[in-house]
Amino acid sequence: MAAKKYYVVWRGATPGVYTTWDECKAQVSGYDGALYKSFSSLETARKAFSGNPWRYIGSAKNNVSGKKLLAEGVISGSLAVDAACSGNPGKMEYRGVWVDDYTEVFRVGPYDDGTNNIGEFLAIVHALALCKKENRAVAIYSDSVNAMKWVKKKKCNTKLLQTSANRPVFELIERAEKWLQENTYVNPILKWNTEHWGENPADFGRK
Repeated sequence: MAAKKYYVVWRGATPGVYTTWDECKAQVSGYDGALYKSFSSLETARKAFSGNPWRYIGSAKNNVSGKKLLAEGVISGSLAVDAACSGNPGKMEYRGVWVDDYTEVFRVGPYDDGTNNIGEFLAIVHALALCKKENRAVAIYSDSVNAMKWVKKKKCNTKLLQTSANRPVFELIERAEKWLQENTYVNPILKWNTEHWGENPADFGRK
């Protein structure tokens, strides 16, 4: 049985502490600049809700000017990507945000019967394609070692079996692999240092 989680919404339709992901999602889905994260205890969630969200989300903290300060070692102007999957396999989605201000650049999904690793792989390739299209030679951060290896090999090495339900996921994989085989890129793909910087800025807040 999965451990109980509590969800804090600092910025959303109705900020507060919620006891289910569905309740939390209703507050943040489609909300520009939503800030939210899950916690393992109600006490911690309530404490977090009454505090500064940047103590709990990612590497950035607000200063008196309202701008965010990057943790030491984080490259300014970079792009961070991450994925989320409710189950394994389960509903999968991924997104990318600018590290400097957490502005969401893209969000894709959710798709049925995907995996987190697939989402991480697709997120990196999506970011690479976007950066090439817009001529941006920026660093791309991911916290998935597997996905970074798959991108390097230009192959999504998933063991997930294709079904009618997840066919759209496999179509995305085919497109991503094709893009990697037909294109080159200059963007460095870097490992997000969660231990020192906190959660990946693109994290969906469901841990």
